[in-house]
Amino acid sequence: MNAGVNARVNDPEAALAARVLDALLREDYGGVRARVGDLFGRPVRLCGPGFLAERAVDPAQGLRLADVFGAVRALAHPDDDVAAFERECREALAAIRLHEEIRPRTLARLAGLPRRGPGTFYDTLAAFTDHPVHPAGRCRLGLGRGDLERYAPEFAPSFELRWAAVPQEKITAVGARPLWWPEAPRAGHAMLPVHPLTAPLVREHLVPAPYLRVGPTLSMRTVAAAPFTHLKMPLPTSTLGLRNRRTIVPGTLPDGALAERLLRGVLEREPHLPVLLPDEQTWGHAGSPLLGYLIRRFPAALARAEVVPVAALLADDPAGGAVIERWDVAALFGEYLDALLAWNITLFRYGIALEAHQQNVSLVLDGGPLRLLVKDNDGALVDPGTLAETLGAEAPFEDHRMRTRDPEALARVFVTITLHLCAAAVAHGLAARALLPLRTGLAMIRERLDALLGPEDAFLRARTLDAPLLPTKAMVTAGTLVCKERTGAADINKHYGPPCPNYLQA
Repeated sequence: MNAGVNARVNDPEAALAARVLDALLREDYGGVRARVGDLFGRPVRLCGPGFLAERAVDPAQGLRLADVFGAVRALAHPDDDVAAFERECREALAAIRLHEEIRPRTLARLAGLPRRGPGTFYDTLAAFTDHPVHPAGRCRLGLGRGDLERYAPEFAPSFELRWAAVPQEKITAVGARPLWWPEAPRAGHAMLPVHPLTAPLVREHLVPAPYLRVGPTLSMRTVAAAPFTHLKMPLPTSTLGLRNRRTIVPGTLPDGALAERLLRGVLEREPHLPVLLPDEQTWGHAGSPLLGYLIRRFPAALARAEVVPVAALLADDPAGGAVIERWDVAALFGEYLDALLAWNITLFRYGIALEAHQQNVSLVLDGGPLRLLVKDNDGALVDPGTLAETLGAEAPFEDHRMRTRDPEALARVFVTITLHLCAAAVAHGLAARALLPLRTGLAMIRERLDALLGPEDAFLRARTLDAPLLPTKAMVTAGTLVCKERTGAADINKHYGPPCPNYLQA
């Protein structure tokens, strides 16, 4: 969901070039802030306020991607991957143009289809929106139009999976697989699901016949396999940066399952929190990032609910307007903020900060009080000491980057994910669609934070409401342009750039 202009534009390249330059300025890549006046041979017109910035690049001035590429080349270190950055931007532009072409057909196909349950209806709509921060969020690096038509959520396709027969001794698996799981054709082997795009890379293990018709969710590598079951598999592409590969590192599977169990432990102690978790305890892999799976089972109660990812709230609805306009906009946004902030502030008290962005947080709307559905928690950050003191639990994650003793690190995740992506970006998006004034939306966030942060939350209050500046991520810098050796980022998804003005202060 683009926190800025998410409406149709007559010049998609100018709009994308402005967003890319916005990101470079926000991250101050190569010191661009000090040189923006001379890099383009003409003044760059700014308007404002921008998202996570005092000012934003005006898309109406007609910048081209070539203008931005020239500036990046002038600023780049010799080791920076400018070629990958340019490719990512070009593929994002191609995706934007493709989306403009196919959107009417997809919306027409969805009109009248059932909306309830944890299916793919709203994921398909969300696929037409931009990421709030990363300007090339629609790029799936290396996938052509034919690949997208067959497998991407914006086309709402269905397709059959491929399967790999792997010797049992090479497989690590936990949990009970669904009854529809196929039997291996050879004794001593077990079957692992393979996305058709991944199949050429594991050809030696494939069985001849495809099996099980599925439909893609917003993440594309996760598919709806049954009414209440999703299946996550490796995908040979990158999104939100060259280094953000969509394969599955084997260790993330037990780590995500452990994170879910910790969250369930919190909910047992805090039953008032309006949060649902799918079961993500069934997984397996063959020791390869190309051969693995996660089975996600949703609560049966979702059959009566519309399950709307935050990323879909400002998407075009087949019935007209934005998805969120099917409800009272201000009331729903307020109820959503109540649940979002109560959940994440409570987790912070337990030493947990979730990397639960707009794709992984959904609103559960069934006519009763709003609840959140939170999934895919393998990017959580946990303070083992605080967790042990408050929950009496341990956090033996395989990935050491999921553990920290630094409260500042937890606060940065809280601010950049919960506040920036899940709260403020929605407020900016509502304002861009003239559905809620920006001042009103930001005040709603501020007032709820103020009410929920108690005396025991002095540290988090100091890092949010009372902070002069707020941290921001440097997604383009760490994700594509600059290598880890130079950024020093242990985790490219938790690499931070210059801070931004505190929009929470009136």
